[in-house]
Amino acid sequence: MTLLLEERLAAPLLQRGLKLAVAESCTGGLIGHRITNIPGSSAYYQGSITAYAYEAKVRLLGVSWEILQQHGAVSSETAQAMARGVRQALLADIGLAVTGIAGPEGGLPDKPVGLVWIALSAPDYEAAWRFVWQGDRLQNKIQSAEMALQLLVEYLEGG
Repeated sequence: MTLLLEERLAAPLLQRGLKLAVAESCTGGLIGHRITNIPGSSAYYQGSITAYAYEAKVRLLGVSWEILQQHGAVSSETAQAMARGVRQALLADIGLAVTGIAGPEGGLPDKPVGLVWIALSAPDYEAAWRFVWQGDRLQNKIQSAEMALQLLVEYLEGG
């Protein structure tokens, strides 16, 4: 039986005594929903902050207005600041963040609908990844949550 990504997180987080926190924008809480579907996830999951508006990103996650004005909400810089911010705000070892344009509106030539940035922040590692999905709004949210969990599992499994 193949384990779901959210099931695969449990063992490495528990074995290492690590705490996880998630900052979500375009996924609207979907990642947190999936993680909390797993019994016992409270042992490693601190929680999430769904920060959709600029003001929420600034107030709750500590993203600077300067980053938002220079790079926009959907950027590597913002995703990384969100990951660092949620890690600090929820006293976690690992911060995972997603920000993007789910659609159907809101795209620009350099930032099309479906553009998503996912970032991970840990004491020994920081990275951000860019994706452009081709689905509708719900499909883009689902693909973003799936990829965020995949990247987290790869980090935890040493890949």
